[in-house]
Amino acid sequence: MNLRVILILLCALAACLPTTAQVAPKERVCMAYCPYYRTTQLPDPSIVTHINYGFAEVYVTADGVYNGFKLQGDEAMFRRVVALKEQNPAIRICLSFSHTVTNSDNRQGGGFSAIAASADNRSRFAADCLAFVEKWGIDGIDLDWEFPGLSWSGSASNPAIDTPNYTLLLRRLRETLGKNRLLTFAGYVMDFRRNTDGTMRYIDITAALPYVDFINVMTYDMDEAPNYQNAVRSETSYYDCESAVETYIKAGVPPEKIVLGIPFYLRHSFDGATTAVDYKQLLALSKNSNWEINLYDEQAHAAYATYKGQFYGSYDNERSIAFKGEWIHSLGLRGMLYWDCGADDSEYTLSKAVWNAVMKSYE
Repeated sequence: MNLRVILILLCALAACLPTTAQVAPKERVCMAYCPYYRTTQLPDPSIVTHINYGFAEVYVTADGVYNGFKLQGDEAMFRRVVALKEQNPAIRICLSFSHTVTNSDNRQGGGFSAIAASADNRSRFAADCLAFVEKWGIDGIDLDWEFPGLSWSGSASNPAIDTPNYTLLLRRLRETLGKNRLLTFAGYVMDFRRNTDGTMRYIDITAALPYVDFINVMTYDMDEAPNYQNAVRSETSYYDCESAVETYIKAGVPPEKIVLGIPFYLRHSFDGATTAVDYKQLLALSKNSNWEINLYDEQAHAAYATYKGQFYGSYDNERSIAFKGEWIHSLGLRGMLYWDCGADDSEYTLSKAVWNAVMKSYE
């Protein structure tokens, strides 16, 4: 019996069978990504365990010299997020790094590809990360380089060396940050791929694993309409949650180091006038008779919306999040993350659903 069949059987049995592979509640991860531009709604500190603040961007010259990093957006927003620790000191906050460039005084240079390629760059970047963490009293670093060996959003890449150099970067960060600070990364759903010569493509999961606390798998944007972006299981979507989890487990990742990604938005397309719709915007649109929301696919375990009777895109709602909660606990996964806090409604409907799904007891 192959691993995919096992996953399907576990998924079907999750609601009625106890599991022996549970992560203790105090170790579970309920993580909110908080991007700098979501100024009107921060995460509710009472219903998260972790917050990843997005983003910081690196400054690297065209000839590959690392010149530090800066926050994207206004530092005042970052201060507001750090201040959430006053309401809940148990929250763990990480600074998340993007491969993108938005600051007006920065340009795409060598990026993370150049940082990872140089021992001096790696050491200076890690030292800057440690200094930042200590200055602000936060808990660690999250890398969102999407992805080694790929040139998305104009970022530099070198497919021949990015993958092994990424492992070296993680090792240097771990050595510098120490064992008690968090180090995580945003994982591609298809990280486990081999080149024709047998070497790893994107991220060498097996090599990277000893240096990270857990991996934030972006199990969303896996397809666009008319397919599902976030299906647990789908025969038509390009990828699904089962395939993603199988990929990581086959690569040797213990389930307790996997955090499942939840989208707080509907994905319509990847280009065009309307690409995505925030959950709070979707609720407003549903007041128009042309829209119908909270439809549900029982196989994909994904909510979806229609516009004028036609499938418009999929997303996660309370029902699909609850199912995914049972599913991750049946497999022993660490928890869930969501992108992003500001897409939720003012009642924190989806945030509460994720918290309940992650923290639900299966005693």
